[in-house]
Parts: sequence; structure tokens; C-alpha cells
Amino acid sequence: MNEILRLEDIHTYYGKSYIIQGLSLKVGEGSVVGLMGRNGMGKTTTMRSIIGFNPVSKGRIYFQGEEITTTRCYRRCQMGLSIVPQGRRIFPSLSVQENLIIAEGRNKRRQAWNIEKIFSLFPKLKERVNNRGNQLSGGEQQMLAIARALISNPDLVLMDEPSEGLAPLIIQDISEVIQQLKKSGLSILLAEQNIPLVFAVADYTYLVNKGRIAFEDTPEALQKNEEAKNEYLAI
Repeated sequence: MNEILRLEDIHTYYGKSYIIQGLSLKVGEGSVVGLMGRNGMGKTTTMRSIIGFNPVSKGRIYFQGEEITTTRCYRRCQMGLSIVPQGRRIFPSLSVQENLIIAEGRNKRRQAWNIEKIFSLFPKLKERVNNRGNQLSGGEQQMLAIARALISNPDLVLMDEPSEGLAPLIIQDISEVIQQLKKSGLSILLAEQNIPLVFAVADYTYLVNKGRIAFEDTPEALQKNEEAKNEYLAI
């Protein structure tokens, strides 16, 4: 399987805090990779480093074979990276349609996703098309955050804690959406604390601890590894 993303020994600060301390991982084309770990271990900072929100002080990031370590954030998005940020970060005063229009058509060389296809994947958003972001439920806001990432037609989507604060039934809906995206060939890096969700969708898993990868293997192997789960996932 070809790699779409590779991180080589990256180091990143968040303000003055030294968060990522030599982290390496890779994502294969068309795969879902789970990035797991307790709060404060570096999952979100890793995602912010990949998209370019937090500059990397050391190490290298490669996307589709091209080094993007110092590439501007907007350029990474133009190249085919997209993010579903932690906390959703939709525009609360804009309607569902306006949130989508802002992100639509960023990538002219890929036309897989448009508003019609988004509404096919998320029929609830079609029902709420004229509602403002702050009039949506938490689950609907998360659907909109994912839809907004998709409509830029990315090759790789970074999903940062998409199940956070959601009811179990909504989490199941998110899981089914991720599995549909995986079947379509989209590559996904999923930072997530919901262990059953990761096990349901991921092809490979990394456990991050204190800014480093402490363990990596398939979900099936991790499920059987009680020591790793107890040490790094507090199970």
C-alpha cells in the first residue's frame, strides 16, 4: 500500500509547552488509521502539526511524497489535506448551506463531493439546510463539520475527536459514515478516545504517550494486548 502521509521524528511546541517529542507515523492510501491515547498526550497537537496550525520545530512531514514541513496551511489544504477539528468549529451565525459554500470547490482537480452528494450522505443536513450553525444539535454540528471537510474534495481527512460529547446513537452514525468514506477510498487519520469507534473503523492503530508513539499494531492485535491498553488507554 502506498503512503499518503508520513511523519518522521516530529517535535512540536504548543506555546512554551513541549508537546510532540519525536513522533513518527504513516497513513496508507485508502486506509483509516487510529491515533489513540489519553487526554494531554499529544493527539490534537499532532493533527495541528500536520495541517500546519502548529509549526514543527524538528522533523519532517510528507504528504503524497512531497515534503510539507514548512508549507503554509492554506497550501496544504489546496494539496488535498482537510481537517475536522476538535470542537467542530463551524460558523455558528451561518446557515448549513453557507457553511458548505465557503468550503466548496477549494480543490478543482477533484470533484467527488458537492452539496448534492453531501446531502445524500447526511440527509439530516438537507432538512436543516437553512438553519444556522448554532441552531443545530451537537450531532448535526459534527455532521456539518465532516461535510465541510469533505466538500473541499480532499485526499486525506484528519478527524480530531469526532465522537466528543455525542450520544451513543450519534456516535454509531459517525462510525457508519467513516466506514462509508473508507469504502469510497478516502484516507483518514482519526484521533479518538472512543475505543470501540476506532476498533470498528481502523485498519491500523497508534498509541501516543507523552508526545511519542508508545505502541502500534492492528486493532485486532491491540484488542488482545491488555498491557498496552492498561498502560496507555487506562482500560
